[in-house]
Amino acid sequence: MNSSRRPALRSVAALLGLLLAGQVAWAQSGVGIYTCIDAKGRRLTSDRPIPECLDRPQDLRNKDGSVRTRVPPSLTAEERAAQEEALRAELARDAARKDALRHDRNLLTRYPNEAAHRKAREAALEPLEQALRGVEKRLAVLETEQKSLREEAEFYKGKEMPRKLKVRFDDNKTSLEAQRSSAANHQSEMQRINARYDEELARLNKLWAGAPAGSLGPAPSTVLAR
Repeated sequence: MNSSRRPALRSVAALLGLLLAGQVAWAQSGVGIYTCIDAKGRRLTSDRPIPECLDRPQDLRNKDGSVRTRVPPSLTAEERAAQEEALRAELARDAARKDALRHDRNLLTRYPNEAAHRKAREAALEPLEQALRGVEKRLAVLETEQKSLREEAEFYKGKEMPRKLKVRFDDNKTSLEAQRSSAANHQSEMQRINARYDEELARLNKLWAGAPAGSLGPAPSTVLAR
């Protein structure tokens, strides 16, 4: 089981325990007579909760016959499962609200204004932009080399090229493919970073405008490495 879910499940168990304990305490509080009408239409009485009426309300009466309180029915297996699911869902919603609140407060602390956010974006992109410029320079050299190799190969048109020239062609082709793949990876990563900062900026604009932290829905599921 994911360790992050254990506290939530423990909370569910604790809440269910309190609920059941409360029902027992309610049912057993004070001296009185329990009355109910069972599934067969019989009126039953007892000095303790009546097993035949666990699926329906039971009246706890005083000695004079007046109703002191009404004990709710015990939960069926299906009802308990539904209640557990409802509790889990509420715990998940509460965790999401807290996560969004924490996320928004962290955003506002890190980026008090748009200039701070823009500076952070530029800092995140700078290493990739430098790497991309290096790749583009290397690509230009390789493309020039390829053009030179093609011109040299014209001397052997209709003939078999020397093995050395073939090796140079193959090496050039391999290097070009590697550099183009590297350029594509850098560009893809830059797009991801820009998209993430765009998403942050849209949320920050609302927070800077006065939206309460935690009021803008769930926090993004992915966070940029800082």
